[in-house]
Amino acid sequence: MEKTPARLTAKPSWLLSQLAVHGARLVTDGFAEAGARGYHYRILAALDEFGAASQADLGRRCNMDRSDVVAAINELAEQGAVERAPDPDDRRRNIVTATETGTQQLQRLDRALEEVQDDLLGPLPAEDRQTFTRLLAQLLAHHQRR
Repeated sequence: MEKTPARLTAKPSWLLSQLAVHGARLVTDGFAEAGARGYHYRILAALDEFGAASQADLGRRCNMDRSDVVAAINELAEQGAVERAPDPDDRRRNIVTATETGTQQLQRLDRALEEVQDDLLGPLPAEDRQTFTRLLAQLLAHHQRR
């Protein structure tokens, strides 16, 4: 097995990118086992935390492209996880609401995601996991303000 150059492995940006690839694969696989995709989780989580919302609001909250929002909501609606209804204030918009099926699916996805976190962060003790997560959130917040 060939070694990775030390000038790469000493750089946080390289380490983060490698870990992100691994983490994304774990998340994709975990959600697939639960019959879902990451976009489904994002939408169901936003609906659970903030309540019914327009598709446009969901796209902004979930950092998703409009076409991806529509596709994911279509899939969730086919599964009975969400319902769409015309906005009474603006008939051109749809308001999306999670159903009981959607709430149950979100709970399954939460469990799947917890297993992924345990796998991804397995070598770290609980305190280090909390510190690592806090530092990542701090870095992300800094770069999102730019």
